[in-house]
Amino acid sequence: MEKTTSLISKKHYPILDGLRGVAAIMVVAFHIFEAHATSHLNQIINHGYLAVDFFFLLSGFVISYAYDDRWSKMTVTDFFKIRLIRLQPMVIMGMIIGAVCFYFQDSVLWPTIHEVPIWKMLVVMIIGFTLIPVSLSMDIRGWQEMHPLNGPGWSLFFEYIGNILYALFVRKFSNTALAILVFLSGCLLIHLAVTSPNGDVIGGWSLEPTQLHIGFSRLLFPFFGGLLLHRIVKLTTINNGFFWASLLTVIVLAMPRIGGSKHLWMNGLYDSLSIIIIFPLIVFLGASGEVTGKYSTKICKFLGDISYPIYITHYPLIYIYTGWAVGSKPSFQEALPFALLTLIGAILLAYTCLKLYDEPVRLWLKQKMLTYKPAFITVK
Repeated sequence: MEKTTSLISKKHYPILDGLRGVAAIMVVAFHIFEAHATSHLNQIINHGYLAVDFFFLLSGFVISYAYDDRWSKMTVTDFFKIRLIRLQPMVIMGMIIGAVCFYFQDSVLWPTIHEVPIWKMLVVMIIGFTLIPVSLSMDIRGWQEMHPLNGPGWSLFFEYIGNILYALFVRKFSNTALAILVFLSGCLLIHLAVTSPNGDVIGGWSLEPTQLHIGFSRLLFPFFGGLLLHRIVKLTTINNGFFWASLLTVIVLAMPRIGGSKHLWMNGLYDSLSIIIIFPLIVFLGASGEVTGKYSTKICKFLGDISYPIYITHYPLIYIYTGWAVGSKPSFQEALPFALLTLIGAILLAYTCLKLYDEPVRLWLKQKMLTYKPAFITVK
């Protein structure tokens, strides 16, 4: 009989789960409004793209908390299995939903299924299951995305890279060595942001040098900064932590453009300082707060449960909405019902996928694949 390792359960951080859900919903709203923007300058919920960097920092913090002290009883293979079981089922579902929506799409923005061979779409979908980026020659949508059927797959690609670097190397770093890495990564991030042609950190989703530079710059500081934050921070007790952390998250992501078209570097500075200073503060507030009320507990749990599913499944709906908005050019009043329908539909789709697919599949995979049994903790 295989030996099973079981560890004492660790404290759970429900507020961090809730914050992840708040940020995920802000991402959906950001992408909906993006369909109506004429430039980055007039985009409503202007900094919603920073939610990706927030997710990276959250992941680094929680992974350090969950695994730093377990390597004497857990192998690298065990770690990779745990992370694959957590992330990969919804990656696959997101690509399937993306393929279905691509098949039925009809927009002037991109080719229809009559112009793209079905075999090519299916190949892109199958490659997408692995999160291996497709080459530009396989870009069936024309937006130069790593994953043309489900654009947000790019951030999961970098999330996996962060996990691999952590498991193979960075987990062994002393706090001093990790601090040096985080400092240098912060310098790289600031340089990217303030010198960006658009004055922001947007990008990372294409398989070409400039976009890969953006992707790695956006990954390294927040992911490893989250690790360092967990290692060195001393938590306190903060009342109403979920409210204050959620409010700060919404403010940062909804902030209008800084500096206008004449001072693009100012918005880049805002982006980088939000990631380097404000996001760690938000995570600190969330980790320090307590959820005691019945309804607050349920809200945090629901938001945490749907956070990853909504992020990885919403974008095929955004393709459809964007195609409609660009083709029909509706006024804000005309678009509002469809925008709300898209937002609600994304939440319902995420919850349905979670309950009918993700949770049962992950449970089955844990029973089949894991000999190491991690303590009960949500790591997303």
